[in-house]
Amino acid sequence: MKKILITGGTALEGEVAISGAKNAVLPILCAALLADGPVEIANVPNLQDVLTTARLLRELGAEVEHDTVASRFLINPCPASGHVAPYELVRTMRASVLVLGPLLARHGAAEVSLPGGCAIGSRPVDLHIHAMQALGAQVEVEHGFIRARVDRLRGGRIEFPTVSVGATENALMAASLAAGTTVIDNAAREPEIVDLADCLVALGADIEGAGSGRIIVRGVERLAGGTHAVLPDRIEAGTFLVAAAMTGGRVTATGTRADTMATTLEKLSEAGAGAEVDGDRITVDMRGRRPRAVDIVTAPHPGFPTDMQAQFMAMNCIAEGVGTIDERIFENRFMHVNELMRLGACIDIEGNRATVTGVEALTGAPVMATDLRASASLILAGLVAEGETLVDRVYHLDRGYENIEAKLSGLGAQIARV
Repeated sequence: MKKILITGGTALEGEVAISGAKNAVLPILCAALLADGPVEIANVPNLQDVLTTARLLRELGAEVEHDTVASRFLINPCPASGHVAPYELVRTMRASVLVLGPLLARHGAAEVSLPGGCAIGSRPVDLHIHAMQALGAQVEVEHGFIRARVDRLRGGRIEFPTVSVGATENALMAASLAAGTTVIDNAAREPEIVDLADCLVALGADIEGAGSGRIIVRGVERLAGGTHAVLPDRIEAGTFLVAAAMTGGRVTATGTRADTMATTLEKLSEAGAGAEVDGDRITVDMRGRRPRAVDIVTAPHPGFPTDMQAQFMAMNCIAEGVGTIDERIFENRFMHVNELMRLGACIDIEGNRATVTGVEALTGAPVMATDLRASASLILAGLVAEGETLVDRVYHLDRGYENIEAKLSGLGAQIARV
């Protein structure tokens, strides 16, 4: 099993190109199943989760061409007649449940294995099922599968008791081909929701309110083929900017969207790493300074993203002062704490709050990644730790970061896959 070896102590310098957003591209790939013509998707990152989704689409009968050089997918959904998403594919990636809505809308039937993915809390599929039932589907969960049937989905009112990005995405896709109008209340407001809606509209959907708590979808008879470019990955961009803040360097992230990163940029500013925005370029220049500790409370968008929590914890580990991190989204997302403490971090956990007291220096050690963003925090910590840090289980990293060691090497980091 591959590992990543980092020799810490280098201030990062240079420019890094940001890839398309993992959390946007997965639902968009699934949305292609709704169309009755070829769908071209640009700015697609070459990630393990993307490859798994492509395999799932092929399993369902779609023709999928992947141009890794051009970061482009061409999907012909017309031959897709399958409606079963098998356990072998779904178990590795929670986002596989996003085929539920498209399959029901297009074929009137879906059998989707209960999902796997990162082990960070229960993340139940109940809200996805609730949404499909609100649109008239009959849904049962048995033998590890969600089984759903409907003649044709009908528009209805979906009110989510708690905000769920995935369930909002499934509802949005299913409602696009439902008969009549659907109102989705307490909808997730993430930029990735807006990007999915933009893609669906490009295919002929009638959607208003994406990015707000209420989305109105007027169902159409068909979605045609079309093209869409995935928005930049705000989490990847944030990770590289935090790396600059931690190492005392100067890094410019290119091909970004600062408007999707407001809370991350605010917290970097609080830490003394004020970002300079110039069009699609964001620069953090620390001039060798040590960052200040910041307090974080994760929340649904437009609050602070849970997917940046681990990276800011890593920064707090070497920052001046004491910072608290309250994790309000997932109940099991502090699994990186013990690994950071192996590097010499001073962290105290009480319930869903971590109190981090910054130390002058971390020291390299072997550590083990437990989930996608936790693995990123260990890479960041390794960049500033004295000596060598060896990160195991980096397959987590490959699910969400495209060529991270190559990109960090380009900024001067001493990092290699071994």
